[in-house]
Amino acid sequence: MSALAGVLVTAAVTPALAVTGLAANNSITMFENLPGFLKIDDLAQKSTIYAMRADGTASPMASFFDDNREEVSIDYISPYLKDAAVSGEDPRYYEHGGIDIKGTLSAVVNEFIPGGATRGGSSITQQYVKNVLINNGMNEATTEEEKQAAYEAATATTPERKLKEMRYAISVDKKYTKDEILQGYLNIAAFGGRVYGVQSAAQYYFGTNAKDLTLPQAASLIAIVNWPEKFRLDNPESETNGANTVVDGETVPYADNKDRRDYILNEMLQEKKITQEEHDAAVATPVQPDIHEPSTGCQVSQTYSYFCDYVTWEIKNKLDDPETPDVNEGAEMLARGGLDIYTTIDVDLQAEATAALKDNVPASISEMDLGGSVVSVEVGTGRILAMAQNTVYNLDPEVTGDQYSAVNYNAGIDYGGSSGFQPGSTFKTFTLAEWLIEGHSLNESMDARKRNNWGDFKDSCEGTVNVDGWDPGNDEGGNGGFWTALFNTVNSENTGFIAMAKQLDLCGIKKTATALMSDGRADGKPLGEGVNADGDRIPFGPSAVLGTEEVAPLSMATAFAAYAGGGKSCTPVAIDKITDAKGEAVEVPKSTCTQAITADVAAGMDYALNKVMTGGTGSSSLYKMDTSGTPMIGKTGTTDNNEATWMSGASSKVATVVGVYNATGHVNLRDTYINGEQAAVLRHNIWPRVMDVANNKYGGDAFPDPKSEFLFAPQASVPSVLGLSPDAAKMALETAGFGYALDGEVDSDQPKGTIGSQSASGTATRGSLITVKVSRGNMSALPDVTGSQADQAEATLRAAGFDVARDEQSVTDESQNGIVQSQSPGAGEGAKAGSKITIVVGRFDGDDGQGNGDGNGNDGGNQPDGGNDGG
Repeated sequence: MSALAGVLVTAAVTPALAVTGLAANNSITMFENLPGFLKIDDLAQKSTIYAMRADGTASPMASFFDDNREEVSIDYISPYLKDAAVSGEDPRYYEHGGIDIKGTLSAVVNEFIPGGATRGGSSITQQYVKNVLINNGMNEATTEEEKQAAYEAATATTPERKLKEMRYAISVDKKYTKDEILQGYLNIAAFGGRVYGVQSAAQYYFGTNAKDLTLPQAASLIAIVNWPEKFRLDNPESETNGANTVVDGETVPYADNKDRRDYILNEMLQEKKITQEEHDAAVATPVQPDIHEPSTGCQVSQTYSYFCDYVTWEIKNKLDDPETPDVNEGAEMLARGGLDIYTTIDVDLQAEATAALKDNVPASISEMDLGGSVVSVEVGTGRILAMAQNTVYNLDPEVTGDQYSAVNYNAGIDYGGSSGFQPGSTFKTFTLAEWLIEGHSLNESMDARKRNNWGDFKDSCEGTVNVDGWDPGNDEGGNGGFWTALFNTVNSENTGFIAMAKQLDLCGIKKTATALMSDGRADGKPLGEGVNADGDRIPFGPSAVLGTEEVAPLSMATAFAAYAGGGKSCTPVAIDKITDAKGEAVEVPKSTCTQAITADVAAGMDYALNKVMTGGTGSSSLYKMDTSGTPMIGKTGTTDNNEATWMSGASSKVATVVGVYNATGHVNLRDTYINGEQAAVLRHNIWPRVMDVANNKYGGDAFPDPKSEFLFAPQASVPSVLGLSPDAAKMALETAGFGYALDGEVDSDQPKGTIGSQSASGTATRGSLITVKVSRGNMSALPDVTGSQADQAEATLRAAGFDVARDEQSVTDESQNGIVQSQSPGAGEGAKAGSKITIVVGRFDGDDGQGNGDGNGNDGGNQPDGGNDGG
């Protein structure tokens, strides 16, 4: 103890020795060789996520912290608080050079001499240094074990630690002013539990700010610093502090804190920081905490909870350093970095999305595990404007019930979401895009008849796919037909889209879908890499065209924003700006925009998807809109057995996707009723409300006209199949790009059993249906008897097995007298044996020499009345 005291005394005079140039002894050398520069890391502070209002003000959404701390300047701290700290903890603070010798010797006795005094002696500067060392250790630690070790090293009761602490205190006192050190001390000090710093302590214990604390409140807070777990004011289970202790027959709440508080008040009076009257009034004031639990975590604000959760995942995923896989820098910044995070959310759109869901989709019903979600993104930027779902956000595993969920239905699994949902017919839009990309037209027809022998499908990624035995139907129950791509889209025909896919590359559809969604499956795997219950891979086959891949609603919203935005797909982002605890900008995750499809293809799709809204399945939403005059595109979706229903669409400014589905289980939504309304149609109550708000706020422009080739009904030469067998005729027509339909028999001169007639020849719309009939073989081709002498012609026809009828026709050429002028049916045409053939025979009436006038006086002879006597 004597040696240590000598070093401490030497330390006190070290600055003087340095000035006078006196020689230093060994103790001085040893002390001076200790590290003297203290690196003061940034303090762990709470981070806050904000929603920006239309007037530019920021509304707090949620806060996150390891340490509940908010740094403030010395000017923001009540003079009572500063005086209480100095008077109660270090009355000679403004006199010493970082170490109070009297207090330090007292501390040595406390710590190293058995039976020593119980009063501490570290100066405010030394306490500050110790807390800085704890904070630095925590900042450097990456695991809970490392954090515990760092804390123990910074608080170990050893002479070595005390010496280092004092050496640092001297250097800190040289470098910083007393007010700067006091500010640092009051911001770093622990106030019990996770509460650090005077501002957070004032808010937590008294619901006020550090600058507004009263004298008794200030003294109570500084009392906590001396022994945080004993003197804190939020623990009613402690032996004395939280109990109502009886003193002199009177009940004294928080007796331990009051004792320490009154001691500080006495010290303040002795130091002449307060008057006797102030002292007496403060001592007479009961300790009256007003606990305000800090809002931490996304569950605080249910309006934004799932979006808030998405924001935290964006920070953790995007601000993490891939070179340090064992440390999540994003999570550390969120918990300790004092970030102010300004998000993309639109408070008006979010409010309507939340309300529309609440009004239509309960958080839970007895019949099923019901899920409902809304997500909106800004076209051209990827900014998420709304994200809501029907359940109550909750992270406590002990809180159970279908109404509670921490899973974000709108997001993929890498962002706190689920493994996704089947989007049904909304996925057909990717086949439509590929249809146009591969050079087809919206008005091109195809054979979309229902069948179970679809045969082979091209797949350049994995090879030809055969699906014989697969028999998809249409929602309306029909057997399909020869339909155009536009008809298929407007009416969401399953067989129509399978017929389209049969002419396309499945790999192309998959790649186009991935590009437009800027994503794959919701479970983080690429499209076509899902697995079934047995763990077997489910490849991207023809059924995927109808929406069997499980994707996130946010991915579908990204795709519809691309359709509405000229084909540009932008990855979703939730954050506009981040500043750190110093107010300096932190680089935010940015949207990456790529041209997923050409602007021309996008315009063609917009043309078709607009007709879905004005005259197709999307009209169920459009007619409920107040802003139906704003040009809209959209597509509905219903999965097998009606387990999920979707409404997806966009203006030129905002895209919104609404889903109502089984969160788990397999209940048919068309058999389920909520408030008397079929659950399958609830999407059409929600989507119009959200898009009305979006249209009123953001507007919407007309979509560009599509190129003519996307509207043109392409023509192709129709091969003649007369005389071919039905199989050969079918192959010839389908090879030429036409549909084939056999429609009974026909009287024909073609050989029996071959094709005797076809509905079109020459050219026809590519993909259209050509109807053919099989020849009965009961007709012969008529010989050509025109130009023959009548009797000879009749003989020829009768010899061929036909009856003959004669008509006459006047001729002016005598040589045509008795010659067949025409025949009906014509030469080469087929006619049944015994049928009557009419021949027209020329008749020459002769010339009487009076001219051959026409009876009108024009062609008469030379006689004056020749016009009357002409032929």
